Amino acid sequence: MNQNQSLHTPRTSGSTAVEDLPAPSGFPEQLTEIYPVPPLARRSDAKRSLDFDANMKIFRHLVDNGVTRIVYGGNAFLYQITMAEYAELTDWLGGLKNQATIIPAVGSSYGRAMDQAPLIRRYGFPSVLVLPTGDPRDAIGMERGMHEIANACGVPLMLYVKHELDYGADIDAGIEAIGRLVDSKVCAGIKYAIVRKDPAEDAYLARLVQHVDPLKIISGIGERPAVTHLRKFKLSGFTTGSGVVAPKLCRAVLDACRSEDYTKAGSLREEFIPLEDLRDAWGPSKVLHAAVALAGIADTGSIPPWVSEVTADQAERIRPVAQALFKRNAAE
Repeated sequence: MNQNQSLHTPRTSGSTAVEDLPAPSGFPEQLTEIYPVPPLARRSDAKRSLDFDANMKIFRHLVDNGVTRIVYGGNAFLYQITMAEYAELTDWLGGLKNQATIIPAVGSSYGRAMDQAPLIRRYGFPSVLVLPTGDPRDAIGMERGMHEIANACGVPLMLYVKHELDYGADIDAGIEAIGRLVDSKVCAGIKYAIVRKDPAEDAYLARLVQHVDPLKIISGIGERPAVTHLRKFKLSGFTTGSGVVAPKLCRAVLDACRSEDYTKAGSLREEFIPLEDLRDAWGPSKVLHAAVALAGIADTGSIPPWVSEVTADQAERIRPVAQALFKRNAAE
């Protein structure tokens, strides 16, 4: 089989219903967990080639600190990844499935997700995160597309809700479509990532949990809103970027929420805010990319367009914050 065939020919028919597919090993039936979203290390060569030695250091840092589920998505700049790089990445991730539950991202366009689907089938990942799109869309079209992506991948999806209009201009129709995707088991979970000035005041999320069991939804914006999301809306877990630097400390936030010690959870959460402030100021993904290197975890190297590297002055401000958080994690 030539390379093009291996990338674009599914091993099984794409017409199989999601409900009829066997659940892959390691499928997260219960979503209550932290979900670190690490950067993807690259070399600083002309092609910015993927550096799997450095990526293994990041992976080992997470797993050795008790992480069981890892999402490779926006912080890995998978929006910009080429298909050749995606084939390399999924081949590497496929060899790590016995050490952690790996959830790679597909998309963000429908066509890119369908091109990536055979690689998801090949390695039997338990689920995939569908990156949000800015393309023209409506609720019925999005629902149909998610069914087709799930069938092509052969696994249920994790939907990424980043904006109120992600499922079209009719917000109620979009929420209803998401509910049907969960009910039909096309969707295994939702990464909820709509930023609010006050996460406790969120009419969209309040409506969403009326259509979807909140235990099927994880808070998707890191530590800043996580405690409020888990306390008020009863979401099950949360994704984390800064928790890549401090995974044990991040888990302590979740554990405090699960024991309903929200005072402790809030206090622990505050230790992430200095890095989260820098991420919000200069770009969440590129600051995390730099922070992982500056904390001494692994050399993350270059990042691909469309985002620039942090400046030298920014790096000097990130360095002490990242190192302090890394040291605090070691003491946890």
